[in-house]
Amino acid sequence: MGKAGRFACIFTPMAMTIASLICLVVVLSGQAYQKSELSRGLYFFKADTTAFKADPDTILDKLPEGASPDVVKAFQGAASGGNMRDIYQVGLWNYCEADLKDGKEENWHCTDRQNYFWFNPFAVWKLENTSVQAAFPEDFQNGIDTYHKVSRWMFISYMIALVLTIAEVLLGISAIFSRWGSLITTIVSTAQTLFIIAAAATSTALYGTLISVFRTVLDPYQIEASWSSKMLSVLWIGVAFSIGSGFFWLISVCCCSGKSGHKKVVVEKTPYTYERVASPYMGASANAHNSHQMHPIGHGGSGQAYEPYRGQHV
Repeated sequence: MGKAGRFACIFTPMAMTIASLICLVVVLSGQAYQKSELSRGLYFFKADTTAFKADPDTILDKLPEGASPDVVKAFQGAASGGNMRDIYQVGLWNYCEADLKDGKEENWHCTDRQNYFWFNPFAVWKLENTSVQAAFPEDFQNGIDTYHKVSRWMFISYMIALVLTIAEVLLGISAIFSRWGSLITTIVSTAQTLFIIAAAATSTALYGTLISVFRTVLDPYQIEASWSSKMLSVLWIGVAFSIGSGFFWLISVCCCSGKSGHKKVVVEKTPYTYERVASPYMGASANAHNSHQMHPIGHGGSGQAYEPYRGQHV
């Protein structure tokens, strides 16, 4: 198999690595660009306060048993003060907010992108470090605190996965020329797969828990929470591509050497080796010489065998 065959062997893992990189970039772009409809449609978490804001003054009459009137009053104050928007969508770097009018989202505003971002609803609704914050159930406080701590590790996992994916693409070019390049690329691919799985699993578990906390605590106040199935689909498809690329990089180490099977072997002649050749000096006489017969040495036609130690004279 020559270089063309080697290239064909590398094409599959390289294509899957690039596909994984594209999926990862799409996930990281969620909520990062305010004017992009694609970016706004990708989010890990969404809080919808539309139902609460539609009738905030009469919600006290509809509260189920166990709900806190103080929390309702806090939300009413946030809504009347303009600190509560209809929709909040959370990405890796920031969050975006918008109003809902006639079923259409408008007046989008996205916060600045920042590292280790986490969505703090108390700060967003201007309730942080106030007496009203203490009115929220303990489960809600604990859920937000856990989300804050784990989100830092999640962000780091995504950044490492991104760097390793780019490195995998670049190193994959060297894999075309040798299996040593494939080996190094396979090692990087293994690390990349571990980190992208960790990032995806952490995101799914973390925001799944946050949504559960929001629904448990804030559902009585008609504040809904959800996530984007599109975002999760792209994320886990990227994980699948990453696992597949690692598998095929490993195959390229064991197979597809890139050396041609019809390569001519040249043996260098060493000095003092025997090689039979025809002698140009003997010519046709060579055959005659080879056919010359040896005759026993004796005395003429006596018919007696030659005895070298027998005395000739007595």
